[in-house]
Amino acid sequence: MGATKTDFFTEEQNKIAVIAKALGHPARIAIIQYLLKVNECICGDIVNELPLAQPTVSQHLKELKNAGLIKGNIEGNSICYCIDEKAFEILNTFFSNIISTVKKQNCC
Repeated sequence: MGATKTDFFTEEQNKIAVIAKALGHPARIAIIQYLLKVNECICGDIVNELPLAQPTVSQHLKELKNAGLIKGNIEGNSICYCIDEKAFEILNTFFSNIISTVKKQNCC
């Protein structure tokens, strides 16, 4: 079987791409912002915060969790979600390196 396109890039590049793709939808940004605002694990309140159906919110939560941006714990019949700081540390390092490099450049 042949190599996939992701095989040509580093593990870090692939991880950042997965995170960026997960953040590429406004509903997912809204979910992240809501979790930051409440600063605690949330079980069912997320659906009430978005103008989307429950199955749609669940799909967005699944994408965020698969990318490592949020984590979920099962409590009773529901899953409680909160921010997973590890993925945001990866993004912070990535964007900090970009900003520090751009500030040093004397380009167009």
